[in-house]
Amino acid sequence: MLVLAGDIGGTSTRLAYFDTERGMTAPLAEGRFPSREAGSLEEIVGRFAGEHGLVAEQACFGIAGPVREGKVRTPNLPWIVDAAELARTLGIPEVKLINDLEANACGIDLLGPEDFAVLNQGVADSTGTFAVVSAGTGLGEALAYWDGTAHRPLPSEGGHADFAPRNELETELLLYLRAAHGRVSTERVVSGPGLCNIYRFLRDVRHESETPAVAEEMRRGDPAAAITRAALAGGCSLCEQVLDLFVSLYGAEAGNVALRTLATGGVYLGGGIAPKIIERLRGPGFMLAFLAKGRLSPLLETIPVRVILNDRTALLGAGRCAVLQETH
Repeated sequence: MLVLAGDIGGTSTRLAYFDTERGMTAPLAEGRFPSREAGSLEEIVGRFAGEHGLVAEQACFGIAGPVREGKVRTPNLPWIVDAAELARTLGIPEVKLINDLEANACGIDLLGPEDFAVLNQGVADSTGTFAVVSAGTGLGEALAYWDGTAHRPLPSEGGHADFAPRNELETELLLYLRAAHGRVSTERVVSGPGLCNIYRFLRDVRHESETPAVAEEMRRGDPAAAITRAALAGGCSLCEQVLDLFVSLYGAEAGNVALRTLATGGVYLGGGIAPKIIERLRGPGFMLAFLAKGRLSPLLETIPVRVILNDRTALLGAGRCAVLQETH
């Protein structure tokens, strides 16, 4: 069976054709497109299909945002994605749309040990619920429960839940962001834009000194990437403080998700940011925040925490979900 799979994010859209007889880890064709340069997903899908001249029998797209009745209004793109329109574009009876983190969760079973970096070994429960927490353009969250034979993913929009500060500094951050946005979600601080929000807060409220070269790099290109590079290089005190606070906030949220889902099967960090800052995540800040849950801290110590290093996980998962869709 020929399957078309997609991983649609706020920054980039990845598409691939898979032949199920050859396996779901070796695509026949694959492409990556800047999401913001297209007017719609149909435009990208139509171009990709035309380039390769392949006709899929099944198609599934993992996309950032809540899927309701086969449609998604993407929170980080000016798109309304409609499964029926995509099916017409591809000339097939049906297209499945799922949340991108659901696709990520579905892809984890296709990965090997080399696709993970371990932050906490823990004691994995092979039939326990596991959670995925992915910081990138936004903050995505999902879980997968054991149905007796396999893990089944469930979508979530937990990244848009309220940001809860843990100390005076984070309370000041909350008030700073509330003045700008009204309501403040965790995504406002644990994401690429969140790095920029923390940077501005420490600069404008805490009066930390900006490094002119970094400020110029932020103006010219991707500001979150510029902050991260400067922090990892050790050449900007402000950026180092930004990344340290970001890592702690990420750890705290991952611990919250572990508690909410009782993720005895593990917590996986997906998204584009975690692999780039892996050495900082291996430092004490992340796990200290993850474990700081009062009376439940001993439980958190037993939960494995891993970073997903394979950036094609959601793409593979969408392909797997396309094949499995008739059994769901």
